[in-house]
Amino acid sequence: MVKILVFLFSFFSFSFQPEEPVSWKYELDKIDNYQYKLTFNAKIIDGWKLYSQYSPIEENATEFVFLNPDLNSAIKEKFDESDPIIGFDNVFDMDLPYFNYEASFNKIINLKNLDLESFKVEIIYSSCDDELCVFRNETFNIPIDPSKKLKIDNNVTLDDIKKYNNLKFDFKRTELVTSDFSNSIRYIEIFIFGLIAGFLALLTPCVFPMIPLTVSYFLDQEKLKYGSLKSASLYGLFIVLIYVGLSLPFHLFDSLNPNILNAISTNIYVNITFFIVFIIFAISFFGYFDLTIPNSIINKSDSKSSKGGIIGIFFMSLTLALVSFSCTGPILGSLLAGSLSGSESGAVQLSIGMLGFGVSLGLPFTLLAFYPKYLSLIPNSGFWLTKLKVTLGFLELALAFKFLSNADLVGSWGILKREVFILIWVLIFLSLALYHFRSSFKKPKFNFKSIPGLASLVFSIYLISGLYNNSNVRFLSGILPPEFYTIESSENQCPLGLNCYKSFEEGRSYALENEKLVLLDFTGWACANCRRMEENVWSKPSIYNLLENEFVIISLYVDDRSELDYNDKFKYINDLGKTQHVNRTGQKWSVFQFLNFKSASQPYYVAMKPTGEILSEPIQYASERNFKNWLDLSISESLK
Repeated sequence: MVKILVFLFSFFSFSFQPEEPVSWKYELDKIDNYQYKLTFNAKIIDGWKLYSQYSPIEENATEFVFLNPDLNSAIKEKFDESDPIIGFDNVFDMDLPYFNYEASFNKIINLKNLDLESFKVEIIYSSCDDELCVFRNETFNIPIDPSKKLKIDNNVTLDDIKKYNNLKFDFKRTELVTSDFSNSIRYIEIFIFGLIAGFLALLTPCVFPMIPLTVSYFLDQEKLKYGSLKSASLYGLFIVLIYVGLSLPFHLFDSLNPNILNAISTNIYVNITFFIVFIIFAISFFGYFDLTIPNSIINKSDSKSSKGGIIGIFFMSLTLALVSFSCTGPILGSLLAGSLSGSESGAVQLSIGMLGFGVSLGLPFTLLAFYPKYLSLIPNSGFWLTKLKVTLGFLELALAFKFLSNADLVGSWGILKREVFILIWVLIFLSLALYHFRSSFKKPKFNFKSIPGLASLVFSIYLISGLYNNSNVRFLSGILPPEFYTIESSENQCPLGLNCYKSFEEGRSYALENEKLVLLDFTGWACANCRRMEENVWSKPSIYNLLENEFVIISLYVDDRSELDYNDKFKYINDLGKTQHVNRTGQKWSVFQFLNFKSASQPYYVAMKPTGEILSEPIQYASERNFKNWLDLSISESLK
């Protein structure tokens, strides 16, 4: 399990690193009227390799492809390249030709009889260090007239800049300041979620039996340097700090790019990875194996805890975190996934969630040291702890399919339609009910132990009702797939059957022709709060009527994975000075939102006239009353 977590961390830290292993620049030098010398120069960061065009492994060989059909058919030979190193490669376990630090590739091209103002070349390559490999493709739009090359970055062309500028609109507005109210509500929710997660972790077999042992230690004054109350307080504080500290690396990702954590939560491969990991978590909770930290690490921490003083108390707290990992790890995974889902402030949310988790886990140890007489109220360990652990396994199994659903929605696979997802959850929770009822088959008797099984059975019936009427299960909006994502064929892929557009220009043109206002809806397929707004707020009759009669909805999905048309793809230099590729529809709308509204979270709603006048301050996740008032204010402003 530790290897899986290390893999996830290396995946995140590598996939979103601020510096690419290889950067490219080109030069086009005119030889005569028709012949040009095209040169690509690669700079390779220290420790990485770029492979030769003549690598015996086809998958890692560098390849240059001319994307103009006439030019591609006329040029078949490989580029001339600088002399590669031939040496042993640790990743592929064989001798390979590769380049370190820099490489140069050049070719003479003949443009006779070709009426071209520019041509495009795609470079397909891979780069590896001693442990990891990346596979990249970069496309260069090369103007034949050298004066048209941009001086700021040869990777970005004039054509790219035009497309980039087309995403900026001269909206008529006052300075917009997005309210932090919705974020505050979300922070409270995630803190409460952390408290609940910590409480569940406290009741697991890995942690619960340690409560009386640990509290007894703090009551033994002879072992303590600072006294029982101060030592217990430090112990609880260190537990909180350890779990909050686990969230700090994610703030680095947030600082690199405001869209990174959103990209993590909506990435197909990340969601599939979470699906697999949560299946493993579930199997572990079912008792087939334990997820453990290596004993050498636990023993090292435990040995330092015996030294006493503040350092000793810290290592006691760390030992608890390490020993209990087999039970807390899956719960922390749920907290991680819930915090990073579709928010530009995901790292902050994760820290707040970890704070709640640490407080809930550490506070009981401290309070019981203050009031040891209440130790007698704690029930003895027993089979109920095992049943709780298995119950958590079923919950982890249900959550696993939520991640698979995210990947299905973003990838538009059509595998986990709403009805299929509900049926899978029905089977999971019926199985959980049977697990709790199985001990009552021989002696039918209702008691306190029957409550979890009865609750699972009732929840299963509740889910079944959603197969007949969507409104019955709107409490689960954001967890279940959207209401319009069903096995029944429907041309309308809009929330609640409303009329909507998924292109800004198309929607705005329709609004102009029909003299309607525009509701710009920045959303996402994997955005849970977007579904809650659509199914629980938009569905209210007073709001639905306004949306249907007064507005044209333009829903822009920032995690839409569909490829842009070739001529619509472009690159631009972001605020960090990095060249960002815009190849997919969702990337385009994400850039559109950030450029015009300096926001990267969803849902994000803008009410505007189709001419470009913004009517009120944009709003995010809101209550029914606030959203209704916001729509009314926008309509009244449009009449002035």
